[in-house]
Amino acid sequence: MRILSGVKATGRPHLGNYFGAIRQFIALQEQGEGYYFVADLHALDLVRDAEQMRELTLGVALDYLALGLDPEHCTLFVQSQVPEVSELMWILGSVCPMGQLQRAHGYKDAVAKGKEVDFGLFGYPILMAADILLYRSNVVPVGKDQKQHLELTRDLAVKFNMTYCKDFDPETGEGGALTLPEARIMEDVAVVPGTDGRKMSKSYDNTIQLFASDKQVKKSIMRVVTDSTPVEDPKDPETCNVFGLLKLFLAEDELAEVAAQYRSGGSGYGAFKTRLLEAFHAQFDEARVRREALAQDLDFVRDVLATGAQRARQVGAEVLADVHAACGLR
Repeated sequence: MRILSGVKATGRPHLGNYFGAIRQFIALQEQGEGYYFVADLHALDLVRDAEQMRELTLGVALDYLALGLDPEHCTLFVQSQVPEVSELMWILGSVCPMGQLQRAHGYKDAVAKGKEVDFGLFGYPILMAADILLYRSNVVPVGKDQKQHLELTRDLAVKFNMTYCKDFDPETGEGGALTLPEARIMEDVAVVPGTDGRKMSKSYDNTIQLFASDKQVKKSIMRVVTDSTPVEDPKDPETCNVFGLLKLFLAEDELAEVAAQYRSGGSGYGAFKTRLLEAFHAQFDEARVRREALAQDLDFVRDVLATGAQRARQVGAEVLADVHAACGLR
């Protein structure tokens, strides 16, 4: 089973990224042949500074390695270091109806908000399909909000195979140049509350970053929005953003103990924020130390990425050769 996942090189990871996706991706590397990439090409529609792009790309690799991706058990690489993906994108674009791209959530949302739409945004789903199909991915773990991308990927694979591969059977998926991937919907994806109570997101500026300084982490946690219930009064844990974050860290018995403290009164929100800060450090300090060490050995990180790109290109070249043969480019 070949598993594929990518993360966009547009910023530093936060609790929402980790509990929403990264921890599942790391767990999956033990269940199959994992291909994980830093999506720098996808980031071009947002990052327009070359030095920042380089820094963010390397930073994502550092983050993944620090959090537990093991290059001995998976392939970690940078998207743009596998140029075959861009060629496959163009080939897939030649069989992709424009109407499908116009129905994509990202494009529709941008148009609804009156944003300027460039080809990078409009063609984003085709590049994502190329990312998946170039490595004969069997399984792609996604949240429910990304299911549409997998459906389009399968549609494009079927369309290409039916157009060019006379032995292709759409019922079984056999006989085509491109493998039909399956989405693995991560039903247990956590919805992580941000410091303002909305969903944690960089766009809301309400995140708690995994690798920020101790001072910055404490500042972010201490600004989590709470109500004005006095210290001595009982509090409802289920309506509290701090408790919502504690749910991500604490075992059931510990969480029940904290919930009882909420309901009995006598503890202020500051005490619960301190408990959250302690839980954060207990969970992530090992990874934070590991990242600092990796940052002092960037040659090792670059070697990991170069080796990963070499492996990825070997697989991609095989797939692209089949695609070339099918449509007559070779």
